[in-house]
Amino acid sequence: MRKWAARLFNLFSPNRQLLLQLEHLLGFTPKHLPYYQLAFTHRSNIELIAENNERLEFLGDAILGAIVAEYLFKKYPYQPEGFMTEMRSRMVRRESLNAVALRMGINKMVQFNQNDRGLGRSHIFGNALEALVGAVYLDQGYPRTRTFILKQIVKAYMDIDTIEVTDTNYKNKLLSWAQRSGQTVVFETESELMEGARKVFTIVVMLDDKPVAKGTGYNKKEASQDASLKAIAALNIE
Repeated sequence: MRKWAARLFNLFSPNRQLLLQLEHLLGFTPKHLPYYQLAFTHRSNIELIAENNERLEFLGDAILGAIVAEYLFKKYPYQPEGFMTEMRSRMVRRESLNAVALRMGINKMVQFNQNDRGLGRSHIFGNALEALVGAVYLDQGYPRTRTFILKQIVKAYMDIDTIEVTDTNYKNKLLSWAQRSGQTVVFETESELMEGARKVFTIVVMLDDKPVAKGTGYNKKEASQDASLKAIAALNIE
């Protein structure tokens, strides 16, 4: 009875479109819509810095990591800790989550400053996915959040077998290639610029003192991985 009452309320809600999108995305009807509205609000879209999705992103990141860890622990009963740590890192890293968020259509739901073209190419959609996990947890509790993550994210959008055999540590791959080739690769920090309240790093890959590629990220590790991926493509490294 309550479920039908909620459905009837949604049909006449001023946020009907968002509710329908969420029902399709989540597989259930949300109870407290403001959690989800906040999850899709990037700080670039508002003046009050407290009213954005970063706190929910923090919460969702922790919950997502724990549930993925449990999933891997049960899926690989004979694998060592190092293997599972690497697998979890590959599954929840910013690039992976951003790709999943795009496939889920979350980019169409996030409210952000679209005049800032750099934001559209960043990982804000993956961050919003983490914030969405936080919203689901606050709204529905742990069991349903676990079901949402495993069913709507991991099983629907992550090919675990492919992730297992794909090396996503681009920096190590580039350095290994350079060592085999007898060449020297150096990562130089070109800039550290503020983007709102967050610092954006630009790293340049230097090969034998010549620039090959540059990448950006919200920390040096992320920027180095981005630069390494672009350098691998530029150098046609298999």
